[in-house]
Amino acid sequence: MAPTYDIEHLLLTQPSTRTVAGVDEVGRGAWAGPVTVCAVVTDLSEPPAGLTDSKQLSPARRGPLAVELAAWAAGVGYGEATHDEIDTLGMTEALRRAARRALEALPVRPDAVILDGKHDYIGAPWPVRLEVKGDAASVSVAAASVLAKVRRDAHMATLGCDEYGFADNAGYPSPQHQEALARLGPTPHHRLSWSYLDDLPKWRHLKLHRDPLVGEGQASLFG
Repeated sequence: MAPTYDIEHLLLTQPSTRTVAGVDEVGRGAWAGPVTVCAVVTDLSEPPAGLTDSKQLSPARRGPLAVELAAWAAGVGYGEATHDEIDTLGMTEALRRAARRALEALPVRPDAVILDGKHDYIGAPWPVRLEVKGDAASVSVAAASVLAKVRRDAHMATLGCDEYGFADNAGYPSPQHQEALARLGPTPHHRLSWSYLDDLPKWRHLKLHRDPLVGEGQASLFG
């Protein structure tokens, strides 16, 4: 099913709500690079054809669709948190900062936010409506998911590190990425507080140990 404006219309029935933004992130599960958040405001017009959750689109389709979406949307804001911020603050706080940067980059301040997922990592003062699989249900969240994915993928492709395959895996743990890590160790773009390093005896000494009172850990993805 294609995303609709049902959630947006529901929020707009509130007297104090005139503008709704859809928010989604990409890069949460990657081992390298930033986490990227996009916020999108629309005028409730018909979106470009084929819009859906970015994970359901091929790279060949996502790129052209992102161009259409950027021209169609009433407002687009991006925010990022670097791998250093993720290491220092933990993923939840890094996401919060990236999301607030995205919302603050919009040309208008939204009165309500539709956030994909079941955890509100944005917090006050933004009124947040959580929506599991919101990127498949809401037009504005679906647009944010595509734009965030295309922007972050393009950034990761500029980092080089050909042995790690960032241009193809965007910093996620593909077989090529895992093999290069085991052989060559982490790059300057890797998140060094994450527990994948526990499974790499040769490079384990590089792991950063964050204050346990700040943020949360990352489970190992090596089997």
